[in-house]
Amino acid sequence: MSQFFRPTRPLVFAEFVGLMAALFALAALSIDAMLPALPQIAQDLSPEAPNRAQLVVTSFVLGLGIGMMMMGALSDALGRKPVIALGIGLYIIGSGLAALADSLPLLLAARMLQGLGISAPRTVGVAMIRDLYQGRIMARVMSIVMTIFILVPAAAPFIGQTILLVAGWRMIFMAFIAFGLFALVWMSARQPETLAPERRRPFRLGSIWSSLREVMIHRRVQLYIIAMTLGFGQLFALLSAAQPIYDVYYGRGDSFAAWFALQALLAGTAGLVNAALVVRLGMRRIVVTAFATQVVISSLATFAWATGLAGGEGSFPIFFLWTVSVFFMAGVTFGNLNTLALEPMGHIAGMAAAAVGAVSTVLAVLVAAPIGLAFDGTPLPLMIGVLSASGLALAAMIAADRFPG
Repeated sequence: MSQFFRPTRPLVFAEFVGLMAALFALAALSIDAMLPALPQIAQDLSPEAPNRAQLVVTSFVLGLGIGMMMMGALSDALGRKPVIALGIGLYIIGSGLAALADSLPLLLAARMLQGLGISAPRTVGVAMIRDLYQGRIMARVMSIVMTIFILVPAAAPFIGQTILLVAGWRMIFMAFIAFGLFALVWMSARQPETLAPERRRPFRLGSIWSSLREVMIHRRVQLYIIAMTLGFGQLFALLSAAQPIYDVYYGRGDSFAAWFALQALLAGTAGLVNAALVVRLGMRRIVVTAFATQVVISSLATFAWATGLAGGEGSFPIFFLWTVSVFFMAGVTFGNLNTLALEPMGHIAGMAAAAVGAVSTVLAVLVAAPIGLAFDGTPLPLMIGVLSASGLALAAMIAADRFPG
């Protein structure tokens, strides 16, 4: 690893982590700031089927997953910074089109373009980190970045709700343009390129296929991707269904942003806990423990709602704490799973980050969309979905031990 590309001073390191967190946060902001606007979007563009407004979330995630593969390969060939700049440009165009959309299909198409663009900073940012760090130190950096990433939901719904009340949901997309420009200027002015020219790989279909095949035939990496898919799937399902549950089941639509912010702040400690423990305990042990704990918590919650022991307004504290547990699980698993999957793939970090991110994100949509659309006015379908996904993710992590690293 070249010392030339490694940040050496604490201030430089802190700024690098902050920039990576800002690039990652664009994706979280683009999802969470839209949540308070879903009822208004449904009323304006899909009054006959209001549940379809949840697709504003999953269409963005789908575009994110599709774009990851292409952006990762481009970054291995052209360098990290140009590809991130290209992606943010596409994101800004998608945001402008979304602000002008006069039908739900057009809005969903614009959201896919937003996701396609944001896949560059999301994927290539991971590759940048892998260019500079590896092993448990990389996991620690990822934990700090993911902590900030998880904390974004604390502010995003307030931002979205404030803009919604003042200027309507279309202006939320104009705010996305401003945030995208800020991140683009910061990266362009301050971050050096991390991929040396001699380490770049030509952008050829044969090279892309070779790299993709190397990632996808590695049995342990396969299982880590499955675990990531199931983890992302349950989180995206929660994000899609949270606002309707708060609004319809608990009658707390007006205070949704405040409750969502509180749960994000509580769960945001997960990254700090992981950063403090990962060097000593290791990534795999923490991930297995997190999924196993979620299986227990979601089993108890599902049993309580299915049997009628919990339900109605009095059950809100239990539901709230359960959602915090899902966010906390995400905070201690995603960074570690990324690191575990990329550990044997340092020589093709961009393509590996793309493959892992793309496959897990696209398949996560297939997990999340049915769970979100199954909303029946109660939290039970969501709880069953989270329980099932956590159980399968735990099984994948246990199975990974059978194969060499």
